[in-house]
Amino acid sequence: MAKFVFAYHGGGAPGTPEEVKKVMDAWGAWFGSLGAAVIDAGNPVGKSSTVKKDGSLVEGGGPNPISGYSLIEASSLADAHKKAKGCPILQSGGNIEIAEAFDM
Repeated sequence: MAKFVFAYHGGGAPGTPEEVKKVMDAWGAWFGSLGAAVIDAGNPVGKSSTVKKDGSLVEGGGPNPISGYSLIEASSLADAHKKAKGCPILQSGGNIEIAEAFDM
């Protein structure tokens, strides 16, 4: 099985404790549906910055900064795509970048 990084972009932050619970329950249900395919559920991330080729640091992470990540096991990109379709971030206006992670 291959490993895939799911890099989450966008999505809204819940505003009330009730919304936080609802969002966390949705993520928990989605991860639960993936079972052993979840290698690392990951975490949300803070404000990102970019190191440019000249070594300078630019704040803001570019036009589509990452908002979180997970590491998921899948048999192929098509399988990873299928698994990503149920992710709660898609319902909150976000998207998922999928990339295969290679062992070195």
